[in-house]
Amino acid sequence: QVQLVESGGGLVQAGGSLRLSCAAAGRTFTRSTIGWFRQSPGKERDFVAIIDASGDSTYYTDFAEGRFTISRDNAKNAVDLQMDSLKPEDTAVYYCAAGSRFAVRASSYDYWGQGTQVTVSS
Repeated sequence: QVQLVESGGGLVQAGGSLRLSCAAAGRTFTRSTIGWFRQSPGKERDFVAIIDASGDSTYYTDFAEGRFTISRDNAKNAVDLQMDSLKPEDTAVYYCAAGSRFAVRASSYDYWGQGTQVTVSS
């Protein structure tokens, strides 16, 4: 199975930046589609960004476009999410997920990390 671990979350003021990382062991990770999702209490898990196995194709949801950047760092066996111009509404637990399909639905992913808390103060 694929083990995923997110890191990089924390408390930041509005307008600030955070860089999240999703790390895993093994070559299988580099051959998987990796998605970032976020979830607030009482809300559904929302899609944020996705990157394919090659790193050539990415896709962002509207609130992330222009502010967030997803990238692969194969040397570190990781996928990063750079988040800039953060807003209070970005506050959530952020999860990375691995799957075999390039999809924006959470149900399409097979493996999930434990999540990392991002809190943006006003």
